[in-house]
Amino acid sequence: MKILAIDTTSKICSVALLEDNNLIDEINLDSGLTHSENLMPIVKQILEKNKLTIKNIELIGVDCGPGSYTGIRIGIASVKAIAEICKIPVVSVTSLETLAKNVDSKGIIASIIDARNNQVYFGVFDSNYNKLEEYLADDINFIIEKLRKYDNLTLVGDGALLHEEILVDSLENIGFSYISEQYARNVGYIAYKKYIENKDVKDADTILPIYLRNKM
Repeated sequence: MKILAIDTTSKICSVALLEDNNLIDEINLDSGLTHSENLMPIVKQILEKNKLTIKNIELIGVDCGPGSYTGIRIGIASVKAIAEICKIPVVSVTSLETLAKNVDSKGIIASIIDARNNQVYFGVFDSNYNKLEEYLADDINFIIEKLRKYDNLTLVGDGALLHEEILVDSLENIGFSYISEQYARNVGYIAYKKYIENKDVKDADTILPIYLRNKM
């Protein structure tokens, strides 16, 4: 199964091609939040580079958020257009899942994304990247209280690095992943797993953004 994976929820515009669970190619462009200009040309570039067309794509994985409101809208709108025209199924992936996939740990993984004004987006996962509780958008101090019940924690994301000092002072037995970028390859890996498990499989009409909070 050939998979097109897209992540536009952060400052990186990331597009990947996969064959089942194997990465074929990936393009990551960090040029600020200019995804509206860059996304579709990158999709065209990666397909042509690998001698494929959109007709060869059997599944699309898209990061639906949380993250940049503009980036989320651009990614979902583009995926909706492709999926509608080509009748391709879509799998919804979250930024919190994508970040957690950066971590190889036998313990608990907490993804923390900066949402400004001391607020963060938060998700917690086991070592197999299964979500352990509902996603939240809240004050970092509230999130710290949520994390106290977990042991052997690895924290990942720009929110974890931004609040590293208070997290270290407040929690025991924690580590940090310093790979806080969000890559489309991880969207693809997660999308393929969800597809074969029949989880979060959508179409052009049912794919929705994940904001977690109202725009401030």
